[in-house]
Amino acid sequence: MVSLFRSASRMVIAVALATAVAVAPAVASAQSLIRDTEVEEILLRDSEPILRAAGIDPKNVDILLIGSKEMNAFAAPRVMGFNTGLILESDDPNELQGVIAHEVGHLAGGHSARSDDFSRAGMRPFLLTMGLGVLAAIAGAPDAAIGLASSASMFGTIGMLGYSREQESRADQAGATLLDKAGLSGKGLAVFFDNFRYQEVFDEARRFAYFRSHPISSDRIEALRRRVEKQPNYAKVDSPEAVAEHAIMKAKLDAFLNPQSAIGKYSEKATDYPSRYARTIAYYQLKEPDRALKLLDVLLTEQPQNPYLWELKGQILFEFGRVEEAEAPQRRSVVLKPDAPLLRINLGQTLVALDNKERIAEGVAELRKSLTQEEDNAVAWRLLAEAHDKLGQDGLARLATAEYNFNIGDKRQARVFAMRAREMLNKGTPEWRRATDIVLVSEPSREDLRGLAREGLAAHSGH
Repeated sequence: MVSLFRSASRMVIAVALATAVAVAPAVASAQSLIRDTEVEEILLRDSEPILRAAGIDPKNVDILLIGSKEMNAFAAPRVMGFNTGLILESDDPNELQGVIAHEVGHLAGGHSARSDDFSRAGMRPFLLTMGLGVLAAIAGAPDAAIGLASSASMFGTIGMLGYSREQESRADQAGATLLDKAGLSGKGLAVFFDNFRYQEVFDEARRFAYFRSHPISSDRIEALRRRVEKQPNYAKVDSPEAVAEHAIMKAKLDAFLNPQSAIGKYSEKATDYPSRYARTIAYYQLKEPDRALKLLDVLLTEQPQNPYLWELKGQILFEFGRVEEAEAPQRRSVVLKPDAPLLRINLGQTLVALDNKERIAEGVAELRKSLTQEEDNAVAWRLLAEAHDKLGQDGLARLATAEYNFNIGDKRQARVFAMRAREMLNKGTPEWRRATDIVLVSEPSREDLRGLAREGLAAHSGH
């Protein structure tokens, strides 16, 4: 499955399994890389104490959120991945932290994957989706082949991760040690695996992927339980704040990914915040923006300082064609959370779509600010190319298009657009030099290199 949405003001590509390029959108196993600042930050907060206990700087770890009903998670150098299915199956923060500790235990133990391809797939993948709401699929879209070329191998590799029972037991013990060192209970680690011990008796077709690659056994679970029960922090419980964040994360994911069932699951009579948040998102996903906005405005009166509610309001208004109205809530979200690049990208996207030169120029500034934090965000580069094109800045538009193609792994198109940019930009400027750099690292042809060499000799003679 390939998820693709394109319009004059945005392009969002979510990539999926390499083996499912041309299948129908309804395929249950389809996967997409998705982005959401709120969810990513909760996952990072859950992971931070465990990573630090393992001697890993959390700032050097990227969080991948994978839209899939399959339960799965993995850790590799500089990256941790979570399937939404696994998050939704976890009952509380401690269970999720138990899985994180187990995966970091594998990483700390240097346990090898079944395929050497994993090391080659370890580069930070491009995360092109902006928000959780854009998961509609168009099977076989030719444009999406560009994205698949650079990221499908990662999904295949994740599926090939697997460990022996001996490595599993070692990762259990390492995970238990990390949790205790971090001042966390190991109870969730034991409970999580115990809840799914029946997976051991299912055949391969019915077993969750996580438990196909992480075999379990009763002896292993009992050994783990005995270990964690003896640890000093076993009786510790999750803080109310952590419990609340976990409920919000699950409600948000559930509503975005399963809006129809979420309407029934989260009662209209419920007064708790996660339930009302979920219903708001579900109505938005079910294309009932007025009902969603009505609920959202009530939530905003209660939490006017919540940047994610303002982000959601801007997203709903933008996606349903109310672009001018989307500007104010998106500005508010950036004011409340200025260090979140995805929020700036949303604002930049709206400003560029307004077709007012002053607004477009401001949109360029917002997009460039986002790129100082996520320089490989292809969506930002794509929007920046559109903005420069609207402003008549042809050289900068082609340079941004080259950056976009470079970051999605299409070196040929990156080189083509970088060469065009060099022809339009003033020689010797930082932008011209950047275009030259892209040419040089994008597998230039001999003709390209000869042209650069002749240009260099001519410049030297002139000097």
